[in-house]
Amino acid sequence: MTTPAPHIEIDGAPATDPALLASVLTGYGHFTATQVRDGRVQGLDLHLARLDRANRELFDAGVDGERVRALLRGALESAGRRDAAARVYVYPDLAGGTRTVVTVTEPYTHVPTPQRLKSVVYGRPAPHIKHVGGFGQTYYGEAVRREGFDEALLTSPDGEIAEGAVTNIAFWDGTSLVWPSAPCLHGITMTLLESRLESVRRRVARDDLPGFRAAFVTNSRGISPVGGIDGADIELDEKLMDRVYTAYASVPWDEL
Repeated sequence: MTTPAPHIEIDGAPATDPALLASVLTGYGHFTATQVRDGRVQGLDLHLARLDRANRELFDAGVDGERVRALLRGALESAGRRDAAARVYVYPDLAGGTRTVVTVTEPYTHVPTPQRLKSVVYGRPAPHIKHVGGFGQTYYGEAVRREGFDEALLTSPDGEIAEGAVTNIAFWDGTSLVWPSAPCLHGITMTLLESRLESVRRRVARDDLPGFRAAFVTNSRGISPVGGIDGADIELDEKLMDRVYTAYASVPWDEL
């Protein structure tokens, strides 16, 4: 079955004008990604704050949250959707301003299958920004998938764990929920869970892995347990995952 093409708008207009398209081919910009259900998203304030922070750092200007909401609503309406996977990108305008791009695609149905990770030595540039141009993440993600893994686990040369290629990761030692403290993108799903589950951030390295009883990964698509890292199995802790899923289900859905 063929997946429908995404609906794309640039500043509220269909992405068909070559002048508009040229403005988004720079490879420099930032974005946020979310799942929309019945015209609502979880953590809307966090998504808008993420866009605003990154825009101030990259382009010396804030982002109008109400405009972003309007652009999302317009794109959803044009696509004839109330449920979708949506992204908002901000790119530099060739005239010196910025362009806001909204993409709307099929909603993602998350199935929390245990993920098998392989560690690689790589760190994202400016990891605190959800930026475009993630060649390294894609390169390593595809490389480990060809070896039969589901996701790449990004580490420093001395083995400190930061994040997955497109996920955050948390570990459970039987007492504490631990998020790695290495520089990484603090994802929206991670942030929402941190505010609802008691947890800590501290250094985690590959050598520490035998001391953990369970782990899970998060991103805009959902939450999945980790079934293994570098070929070593990790047990599924159903009680932990029930707590995590319950905490995430308690997050309210905000109207766009």
